[in-house]
Amino acid sequence: MEQLSEEIADDLCTPANSRAIRDALDVLSGGWKLPILVSLSHGPKRFKEIARDVEGISDKMLSKELKSLELNLLVVKNTIDEFSSIAEYAATEHAYTLHEVMVSLSAWGKLHRKKITGK
Repeated sequence: MEQLSEEIADDLCTPANSRAIRDALDVLSGGWKLPILVSLSHGPKRFKEIARDVEGISDKMLSKELKSLELNLLVVKNTIDEFSSIAEYAATEHAYTLHEVMVSLSAWGKLHRKKITGK
């Protein structure tokens, strides 16, 4: 089995880095936050549009995850029409800093699926 170089392992194994990784995982945990952000990467969307993009998510879970993403400054909710309470959600500039992370996770996910399934 291939091991990380000692320098990389030493860099990762600091309390500050462990805390940073834990913080990132806390913000992005669950199976829905990243797919929601992928949906919003194409521009602002209404609630039902996001629900259609993210297969299998319930309205209750989508609402919960959007609130969490708002609290973590990754999504902003903009009211379009105050009288009918129509709103749309948009990814923030801060959310776009996750682009490289998402690309890396996608690549690793494909590699992992191939390793596990042999396909």
